[in-house]
Amino acid sequence: MSTAPPAAARSEVAGRQRGRRHRWLPPQHGAWAMLLLPYATAVCVTGLRWPHLPLLGAWLAAYLFSYYALLVVKTGRADRVRPQLLLYGAAAALLVTPVLLARPAVLSYAPLYALLAAVNAGYARRRRERALLNDLASVAQSVLVVFVVATVAGVPPAGLVGVAGAVAAYLIGTVLYVKTMIRERESVGYRWASRAYHLAALVVAAAWWGPAVAAVFALLLLRAALLPGRRLAPVRVGLVELVGSLLVFAAVVGHWT
Repeated sequence: MSTAPPAAARSEVAGRQRGRRHRWLPPQHGAWAMLLLPYATAVCVTGLRWPHLPLLGAWLAAYLFSYYALLVVKTGRADRVRPQLLLYGAAAALLVTPVLLARPAVLSYAPLYALLAAVNAGYARRRRERALLNDLASVAQSVLVVFVVATVAGVPPAGLVGVAGAVAAYLIGTVLYVKTMIRERESVGYRWASRAYHLAALVVAAAWWGPAVAAVFALLLLRAALLPGRRLAPVRVGLVELVGSLLVFAAVVGHWT
């Protein structure tokens, strides 16, 4: 006699487990690549310094704090996420302290982050988090960490402009491409915008960033041209972008090291 729980019970248990995870971790899987790609690429180019380690923790904790803070802006219900705000806010403050003590110049980026966070808050207040400009503000926050990593390493930030440009070109393209696959899958305008953008990014990559980076952007152009219109599940779209981010990472690090 089988002792396996019925399908309905298994589904209920799985739902509770997902709910607990989502209570503490945002259901935005693509955000992790957007957070880690600029950081990891910059660290590999500059070389690892000890403040980079608490910087990574502070960077991730700040993202988690901001996610729940924006939920408060959107819903006006701070009581629902107060534990998350306290945990992630305290973690970010604790972890960033040794970074600031070692490299006080990192504080110079605070006004830019505050401005971009204000853009996110404005869109959250209007419940338009998926707006293109809001996504681009999030990309800008992620790319800015390239220069933070350079400052922590004692490397002139201007020396990583090319790295930041290549990473930004990929992330902006990802925003457009993913919209054509999910939320704007029926929009012909978005498809053409995505294709035109990826073609322009390929031209820039070929002219400025070397053959390896250009080859990756050629593949990204192909996926932007061929995949929209196909009914891929979001998880498959995410896997394609995971491969794309790894290719960009390898090509950019290889070119600048």
